Amino acid sequence: MTVYHLATAFPRLHSLRRLPLTRDQCMLLMAAVNEIFLGIDIYLAHSISGTIVPNEWIPILFGPLAGGLLILIGVIALRNRPLATWMASLVFVSSIGVGLLGAYFHWVRAILPDAPPGLQVSIPLLVWAPPILGPLTFALVGLFGLSAAWVEEPPDSGRLRISRRWQLRLPYSKSRAYFLIVSMGTLATLISSVLDHARTPFINPWLWVPTAAGVFGVVVSGMMGILERPERADVLTHLAAMLLLIAVGLTGALLHIRENLIAEGAVVGERFLRGAPFLAPMLFANMGTLGLIALLDPREDLRADPERSGFAPAQ
Repeated sequence: MTVYHLATAFPRLHSLRRLPLTRDQCMLLMAAVNEIFLGIDIYLAHSISGTIVPNEWIPILFGPLAGGLLILIGVIALRNRPLATWMASLVFVSSIGVGLLGAYFHWVRAILPDAPPGLQVSIPLLVWAPPILGPLTFALVGLFGLSAAWVEEPPDSGRLRISRRWQLRLPYSKSRAYFLIVSMGTLATLISSVLDHARTPFINPWLWVPTAAGVFGVVVSGMMGILERPERADVLTHLAAMLLLIAVGLTGALLHIRENLIAEGAVVGERFLRGAPFLAPMLFANMGTLGLIALLDPREDLRADPERSGFAPAQ
């Protein structure tokens, strides 16, 4: 039986008209937007040194290119869903590869291979080194993008249609996979936030707010992924946790922007480049948004041919 989680919390939603985009279409659109903004964010981060080395251009160029390709693939999906699915899968697999490669490069920067045993890796090194988990955001986008690209037939069955003849059977439904991915993404965001704020080191007590909200989001989303049939209270708790993450992300972005402004609100580009990263808190809002999308109806638009439904509006 298909579970529409948001309607579990608000039964009246069953009688409302379907949204112009299905849940998977929303996820794929979010993946495209994430790829583009990841490229922009990494460009700003890598510009701090003043010189961007060749390896650092890989994610900068890949992000906007992948995002643009995914939007184009969404248009192709209106005519040929199988072709679009394979094309999107290649983009998402490449995104996972870029993420893992970037994490390796950052890890190498965070260790001292020539130091005495026991000193190669330390907390101060991890705090001040390039964020190890930052590049893994590309891998996370690849994971939920792959989950959204393949059609689940029937919904909540865990059976993904690879082609007309082949199916991949998962041990859990796509909905549960989404919740688990949101939990992992929130955990990565939480760890990155803690390491970043540890540079201060947590002098401002308000810095504990995103930490607490992140822990709450990780636990709640993880439980939603574990539970086979969440109750109404579970869904409402998850909804509250995701709204909290969005609020924390937006508030954090505003506070980071305010921190970078000088007297009388004047803007100095150098402070935004080397000061508090104003896009970083939006990762909390991003994960909260993905968590909300995971609550939507898992069914494809029944008015559309399932072979043609992509992440552009169904015709």
